[in-house]
Amino acid sequence: MAKLDTATLAGGCFWCTEAIFKRLKGVKKVTSGYCGGKSDNPTYDEVSTGSTGHAEAVQIEFDPDIITYEKLLEIFFHLHDPTTLNRQENDVGTQYRSIIFYHNENQKKSAEKIKLQIESEKIYAAPIATEILPYQNFFKAKESHQNYYDSNRNQPYCQVIIDPKIQKLLEEFKKDVKRS
Repeated sequence: MAKLDTATLAGGCFWCTEAIFKRLKGVKKVTSGYCGGKSDNPTYDEVSTGSTGHAEAVQIEFDPDIITYEKLLEIFFHLHDPTTLNRQENDVGTQYRSIIFYHNENQKKSAEKIKLQIESEKIYAAPIATEILPYQNFFKAKESHQNYYDSNRNQPYCQVIIDPKIQKLLEEFKKDVKRS
């Protein structure tokens, strides 16, 4: 039985982030929710105000023997805009900020290393704004937000925003994607 590890990442809308990570080999479960704020059991409506301090995030359970934490971070940095503070595409507000919530010192060191690596590669013209913060709490979003993309592919948001991210994943990280 594989020993699973946990990664918690915020990279804009959790529908987008979940859709990407659940397609990766070694990822066993992706849960959409909220992390990093000051209120307990926040709702989508509360988080959407920007007043809770929470960011839309995903919690990823993965097998580190199949996909490393570093590979998850590399994909994370390539499939959202880590240079824009409090915004991803048309989603604006602190709840859409880019954050890596590390669960231990090894994850913190890996996050710092990968962030520096991405910055040194000059993939983005602007500096990376992604925060690296200690994990404190995670609150699962209601069921209608889980597996949103796969349940709502005909929705305009899914077609316009998420589909291109999935295409980029398939093009840039093909060997890491599960076969359907």
